[in-house]
Amino acid sequence: MLVIHTIAETREFLSKIRREGKSIGFVPTMGALHAGHLKLVQKCSEENDCVVVSIFVNPTQFNNPEDLKKYPRNLEADVEKLTSVSCDLIFAPSVEEMYPQPDQTRFDFGILDKVMEGQFRPGHFNGVGIVVRKLFEIVEPHRSYFGEKDFQQLAIIRNLVRLLQLPVEIVACPTVREPDGLAMSSRNERLNPDERAIAPSIYQALLKARDNYSWFTPDGISKMVTGEIEQTLGFDVEYASVVDTETLMPLSEWEDSDHAILCVAVFLGEVRLIDNMNLY
Repeated sequence: MLVIHTIAETREFLSKIRREGKSIGFVPTMGALHAGHLKLVQKCSEENDCVVVSIFVNPTQFNNPEDLKKYPRNLEADVEKLTSVSCDLIFAPSVEEMYPQPDQTRFDFGILDKVMEGQFRPGHFNGVGIVVRKLFEIVEPHRSYFGEKDFQQLAIIRNLVRLLQLPVEIVACPTVREPDGLAMSSRNERLNPDERAIAPSIYQALLKARDNYSWFTPDGISKMVTGEIEQTLGFDVEYASVVDTETLMPLSEWEDSDHAILCVAVFLGEVRLIDNMNLY
């Protein structure tokens, strides 16, 4: 397993792989790796000859400077974790390597980046689009792997690929959860023991919504989930939105969509957590 920090060396290594006719799979990450990331890497290794993992905390997608500052970084620990799975190349560039000059690109994602996360984190998805496009241009993967926990991000990246006509297949992988149901996230490291103990309440509320949605309107389900989560001291629900899985349009009636998903963003103390649940 190689650890490379420059774009030029990465391209040189991968050009040899392509000349040999081998397929390249890619897992972009911001580090602080956990079992959810490793599941993506395992899936990638099953379907490709060469596995590339990027580790880069991308500043353009943070609209909160404090959040960027507090984001966990430990490259040595991440490299150690990746030795347990089939990874051929770790691309771990510096900010200066990725952005020698500021990137002023502006994408038009339509409504996809206006709802939910986009409403509360302006500019976030444009930053995601900038870095994912850059990474795809550097790695030129045949397939790239993303977790469904970041459901809106997944929709944005699929749209980006269509928008730019990029020759990469986007592979979605199910959310990986702790035994108590908490969705795995690098941000979980920031929860104190008391917060970690109650964090699975988010998943329990989502399960209750899935099992009982037909008794409510979409707006009613949103209110029910918000109440279920916030009844435990320490939680503050930023949003609980029922949307169409393809368009991300908010639903007024269940008949408006063949496939609905409930997405939530919740503050537990100072830590912001997201999760989702397919309703039907």
